[in-house]
Amino acid sequence: MAARQAAARLLSAVTESKASLDGLLDPTGGNPAFTGLGDQDRLLVRAILLSALRHLRVIDAFIDRLVDNPLPEGARALRQVLRVGAAQILYLDVPDRAAVDLAVSQADGDPRNRRFAGLVNALLRRMAREKDQLLPEISAATPDFPDWFESRLTQFYSDDAEAILAILSEPPAIDLTVKADAAGWAEKLGGVVLPTGSVRIARPEGPVSGLAGYDEGAWWVQDAAASLPVQMFSKLDGLEIVDLCAAPGGKTAQLALAGARVTACDQSGNRLERLRGNLERLGLDVKTQLCRAQDLIAPEGFDGVLLDAPCSSTGTVRRHPDIPYTKGPDDIRHLARVQRDLLDHSAGLVRPGGELVFSNCSLDPEEGEAMVAGFLADHPAWCIKPIDPDKWPGLEMAVTSTGAVRTHPAMLGHEDPRLAGLDGFYAVVLTRR
Repeated sequence: MAARQAAARLLSAVTESKASLDGLLDPTGGNPAFTGLGDQDRLLVRAILLSALRHLRVIDAFIDRLVDNPLPEGARALRQVLRVGAAQILYLDVPDRAAVDLAVSQADGDPRNRRFAGLVNALLRRMAREKDQLLPEISAATPDFPDWFESRLTQFYSDDAEAILAILSEPPAIDLTVKADAAGWAEKLGGVVLPTGSVRIARPEGPVSGLAGYDEGAWWVQDAAASLPVQMFSKLDGLEIVDLCAAPGGKTAQLALAGARVTACDQSGNRLERLRGNLERLGLDVKTQLCRAQDLIAPEGFDGVLLDAPCSSTGTVRRHPDIPYTKGPDDIRHLARVQRDLLDHSAGLVRPGGELVFSNCSLDPEEGEAMVAGFLADHPAWCIKPIDPDKWPGLEMAVTSTGAVRTHPAMLGHEDPRLAGLDGFYAVVLTRR
């Protein structure tokens, strides 16, 4: 019961207050309704929320299909109870009877929903009976994500939008960046080696920390697309590199492993502490600095600057399905301005002859291609240093005509959908002429 109550509360926070799911589910600083649960209940809450958000519009359409009259306008708490129950019935391996009974008890225990307990019982029981018949029909007729999100995908990825939307509803694989011997670790963990050199495994039953190699720091979790920006530097060994906006530290670890002398900056003390903990497990040594990227002053500059800028994160919807419900076009416009300010400042940190790698995990060109084009127009001394499409055999399509990198979730197809796909990323190398 506590798990279902927590799931309903957190789903409300995401869909009504636009709270970040990552923040709500943070093991230490997250919502008390979640952090107060035991490990198994936390796993259940996470599974319910991810399933509910990946299929929220279908769930709502199914609920609306089964009610004789629309739910009362103010019955938001009731809808969250129904969504949580429906997510279990339609998408999770939870016995239908348990999902129904707990939802009824949850409604009956809430003064706001007590008068609707009978409705909850009748509706969810009917859903359980008719799901095999109705779910395919409702799914086919219902968009997966909010209109604004699907509209922008269609606008910018007309040829691939349908494939992107299809894979976003599938739980993602786990990608690992390994220190060495990718083929050996792929064999040991039952995975495959990707063109990026990452090892991809289907999601394990237990925690990632229980996998071979975790305790000894042989690898770290990092989406394959997120590993590309660091690989775009021409040279790293022995060079002085600053990683701005560094936490949680996957790219920082890549830089250090390649032999760079790294300064990792982040404006969050908690996130910087997590970065230090991750690097300690990996046995990698870097200098850390608590500061905002735009406040960093370095008169001597750096040989290279990595700016993985804050963004709308629309490229990571497959693993963060709350994003279409917590972000929107206004956020994209605002974040594009933030990125431009950070890019202007970062350019001043690069020594003559050095490289500036800009990246983010947005699918939206307003935060990528368009923003960088504006930077280059205002800074004629800078230009794009093109990436060779042959750098990652099997991923040549990710290199654009300008020599930048643009990935999207429908890339890296595989017959097993659990092993297919890639986060959406934009990355580019900038240098002075």
